[in-house]
Amino acid sequence: MSLPPGTAPIKRQYVDDDAAEGSTTHAGTLRADVADTDTRGTGGRKKWTKTQKKEKRGANKGRKFDKVHDRLELCWRVANGKICEHGDECRFTHDIDAYLAAKPRDIRFPSIASISDVPPFIMGMDEDNSIADDNLSSPEHHTSCPSFAESGFCRLGLKCRFLGAHAKRDASGAIALVEDEEKKAHTALSTTELNFVRSKKYPKPITDAYLKELEAAKEDSNVPEEDIAVGEDDLAIQDDTLPISSELIAKRTGNSDPSVQTDTPDVLIRVQEKRRLDWSGKSYLAPLTTVGNLPFRRLCMTLGADITCGEMGLATSFLSASASEFSLVRRHPSESIFGAQVAGNKPSTLVPTAEVLGREFGDAGGIDFVDVNCGCPIDLVFKSGSGSASLGEIPVTIKLRTGVKDGRNNAHKIMLRAATEWGVGCITQRYTKLADWEYIKYCVDAVRAREADKGLSPIPIFGGGDCFSSHDYWTNVSSTGVDGIMIGRGALIKPWIFTEVKERREWDISSRERLQLIGKFTEFGLSHFGTDTTGVNTTRRFLCEALSFQYRYVPIGLLERLPAKINDRAPTFKGRDELETLLASPNSQDWVKISEMFLGPAPESWSFTPKHKSNAHGEESQG
Repeated sequence: MSLPPGTAPIKRQYVDDDAAEGSTTHAGTLRADVADTDTRGTGGRKKWTKTQKKEKRGANKGRKFDKVHDRLELCWRVANGKICEHGDECRFTHDIDAYLAAKPRDIRFPSIASISDVPPFIMGMDEDNSIADDNLSSPEHHTSCPSFAESGFCRLGLKCRFLGAHAKRDASGAIALVEDEEKKAHTALSTTELNFVRSKKYPKPITDAYLKELEAAKEDSNVPEEDIAVGEDDLAIQDDTLPISSELIAKRTGNSDPSVQTDTPDVLIRVQEKRRLDWSGKSYLAPLTTVGNLPFRRLCMTLGADITCGEMGLATSFLSASASEFSLVRRHPSESIFGAQVAGNKPSTLVPTAEVLGREFGDAGGIDFVDVNCGCPIDLVFKSGSGSASLGEIPVTIKLRTGVKDGRNNAHKIMLRAATEWGVGCITQRYTKLADWEYIKYCVDAVRAREADKGLSPIPIFGGGDCFSSHDYWTNVSSTGVDGIMIGRGALIKPWIFTEVKERREWDISSRERLQLIGKFTEFGLSHFGTDTTGVNTTRRFLCEALSFQYRYVPIGLLERLPAKINDRAPTFKGRDELETLLASPNSQDWVKISEMFLGPAPESWSFTPKHKSNAHGEESQG
């Protein structure tokens, strides 16, 4: 069968001719883009006009996901068996019986053994995936709470939608919460998330001194900022640049001696004293907006990822103490090498952000590196180590594109300075379009030659773009000399790519194994977002976000040749079983249906619209 360029080479017996001719998709739903599809049964696309291309690109703007709450809200303290200090003035109900009567039925979380590749795909489940008995009138002990199973207690108490797993009625008929003290003690360190913000306001002595000198140099010389040489390793910081009162120090540290906390010249650590990054041979999950949340990173860690990085945060938002921005640096203990990514375009925001992150998370080992994704004059931030000094020993990495404009590559020039002058700990080069691995090799060779000339130890260099298989990964590592490849879109479509890379094989994963991974992601989501009604539907939202990428995966057992290419479009196809067909559905309602297997029925008012119109096959969704 002859296929147009860019079409995935699916074996003839799996191509769905009926759907390609414009009737329905393999999932049985009306095909939305049938007008754009060739009717010869090849699945190829007609050529779009410029207007049609523009309509198909970009993000679906105006998406809104309101929090879903219980119809009757129970007080948090009462839900956990405690006394509410607000008493009758509390704006939430304290009537447990009334709350349980109005609360939705408990959800039964399926076990791995109950997952099947034939309908209804979850064995032994009611149609609506809920327990048979309403409202714990008789506690249902056949359900399992992911949070309780992991840590030995559930922080949501009576509000949990899996309540039967950790509640029972006592002799008086009242509902009592149960805790597993032994598991609670054993898992305290391995399950407790890290990097909760302790304060919202910080003194920034290093930043103040650096920016003061920068401003003075600018005024004296009247030269462009990029030409100003500021900040030496032995930069002296005068006391009058530190507006820190002894009362403030004592309040925040418990120490009444201001001299203990005063930042003196030796705080500015030299570049060579920073921790060096030994990342050779390690796999790196790219920072990904929206989908690269903590549950997804945990899933990738279980599948073999070595390095993870939080979603991109804006420097200005960090400085304004935005709770949502600081949530991006939350870390699970399983993330053995974890970094925070910061974006900004001015030294006046990037440098203080670095100081805040270093002060908040550095000493406690909360972050292992900070990745800078910025369009500012980078040398101003890193010059003589002054900018990165704010982070103490924490290494600073940078992520670059080949250049600002097509055909005008300048990354090799920046990489040479970053490696030998700025003390950068790692460089990553990424692409929006097809990766140019020849240029990446040119950049790597140039950096290694400069390091050898100056007698410097080599820093890790990671490439990025189009990696979709073990073959892609190891071929490009071998041919370019990079230390590894940052994987973004490939991980969104098939998170098990890290297993393939680790084991140097292509994995023809079964539909049942894929559904098990979806269940694992859901479990991690509930542990992170919560097991109450709000947490369940937040998990549902991010599960659907993940499925909006994963449906693009074409099982390699269906392909005529390997390796698969990330930008190939698949003709409409039928899987080897009904579950494999369902998992390939482009219909968002089918993604919601999959979520209901683990999270129970979606609220009537709840719907899902994917973030990207192209559902991952356009531009990368990484920060």
